[in-house]
Amino acid sequence: MTSATDYDAPRRTAIDLEEDSLEELKARRASSQSAAVDVDEAEAAEAFELPGADLSDEELSVPVVPMRANEFRCSRCFLVHHRTQLAGQRNGADICRECS
Repeated sequence: MTSATDYDAPRRTAIDLEEDSLEELKARRASSQSAAVDVDEAEAAEAFELPGADLSDEELSVPVVPMRANEFRCSRCFLVHHRTQLAGQRNGADICRECS
């Protein structure tokens, strides 16, 4: 976690930084960490969906766009690609550059 920088505070010289004791640095770090916001893990976890969750009552609405004349479906990855990604054909089926 990064701490906030006060740009109005006077700048410290290298000599000032060398004179800081280890105890002062630890105290400064502890005070900046205690000012951090506490996050309730239970509340944060409620927003996440777990894999394998029961979604039988959910309804999906996704528009289906038909393939265009300049597109093809790869016979290996089954993704729709632009014709410029066509690597060739095997057994009469189109294959994209990524799968060839």
